[in-house]
Amino acid sequence: MARLGMVALGLGASLMAGTALAAQDIEIHKVSAEGVGDSIGTVTVEESDYGLMLTPDLSGLSPGMHGFHVHQNPSCEPAEKDGKMTAAAAAGGHFNPDDGEHHGPYQEGHLGDLPVLMVDQEGNATTPVVAPRLELSDLQGHALMIHQGGDTYAPEPELGGGGARVACGVIEK
Repeated sequence: MARLGMVALGLGASLMAGTALAAQDIEIHKVSAEGVGDSIGTVTVEESDYGLMLTPDLSGLSPGMHGFHVHQNPSCEPAEKDGKMTAAAAAGGHFNPDDGEHHGPYQEGHLGDLPVLMVDQEGNATTPVVAPRLELSDLQGHALMIHQGGDTYAPEPELGGGGARVACGVIEK
């Protein structure tokens, strides 16, 4: 998993010099079972010669790796799941139009699987990641989700090893 993170970091850094074709800023908010909270910053998404580049400018997250995904529905609101209110559950599951397996951003599988989001010791995320199978148009009408903990990109346990939903942004149509 650490190796995958390093590959994503290297790709993101090398793409900063690549050609950006289009861009959109997505505001990201803390989420809880009670609702959508304060903004923690933005993620800028832009097309490049190598796929979709996502550049976070976020603060207030716990240090370490976080699962990072595009989710099916354009909502960050809580919803009932398994009989209890759950943070950002209205976003649904991972964006998965081809009904693929949970394999990560570099293989066939959930189109919404993104490289892990790296957060520094001060709680800031600023390192770009690249999603080579996505285009900007794929994001429209979905949500961008940050999970507590890393992601194993495996179908089990649920969320592929990522934890609770901690932050979310709606991507407008």
